[in-house]
Amino acid sequence: MRPPALLALAALLHAPLAAAEPRPQWEVGLGAAALYLPDYRGSDQSRGYLYPLPYVRYRGERLRLDDRRGLASLLLLDTDRVELDVSLNASQPAPSDQSSARQGMPDLDPTLEIGPLVKVRLWESGDRRRELSLQLPVRAAFTLQSPEFIGWVFNPVIDLYQRNVGPGGQWRVGMQAGPVFTDGRYNRYYYQVDAQYATLARPAYAASGGYGGTQFTLTANRRFGPVWVGAFVRAYALGGAAFESSPLVQSRSAFYAGIGVAYVFAESKTLVQSDD
Repeated sequence: MRPPALLALAALLHAPLAAAEPRPQWEVGLGAAALYLPDYRGSDQSRGYLYPLPYVRYRGERLRLDDRRGLASLLLLDTDRVELDVSLNASQPAPSDQSSARQGMPDLDPTLEIGPLVKVRLWESGDRRRELSLQLPVRAAFTLQSPEFIGWVFNPVIDLYQRNVGPGGQWRVGMQAGPVFTDGRYNRYYYQVDAQYATLARPAYAASGGYGGTQFTLTANRRFGPVWVGAFVRAYALGGAAFESSPLVQSRSAFYAGIGVAYVFAESKTLVQSDD
């Protein structure tokens, strides 16, 4: 749903339904998303982006695009306690000539991450309005403009998902927190300074893998008739990260935010039971 920065808007979530209810099998809409993102985690420079926002929902037995997942999800296993999905993530490009820390270094290409996600349901309220789960995504990361594998990301999180909350009782809200772990190849792509790019202000640095900070995310969305609204804020605490001493890390925190609005103009006449 973006030239890849829109995938940062992908964690949008939940809200009178006590259980599954009939919903269109598919819905299609169009809108716009405004994002505020750092050039990369650890950069002290952030920028605003405005992207078109396709709104697509599909509620199949295996392939699902819904407000609960935010992105296309191929459901491989679904039991009372465990789900196994295929999930995606991505990042926006960061031209080095616009970054004070990376002047003279290669640009950071947009990236795509793909891999399995295991979700373990830890607790669910009797009315199904609240759910606590452990989510374990492992993703391989690739650059898009000149395709290249750049490493692995493991981002386990505790996720609290709530339906039917807030003003009007129609909001869906999600809260996540958990550490990020990245391998050496991934960290070299973002944080290494090779000798040919070293300067007096930017000494050479060899990056290694390991702990990559802690992520905190808050998301919310709801429908107002045919209009869908979603928003997120995400923060990273980078103190203690394996790459913290890189000269390219100029901030020990990172802040992301976004809001999207879409008008749903078409939907299936076929209804399916769904609790998204």
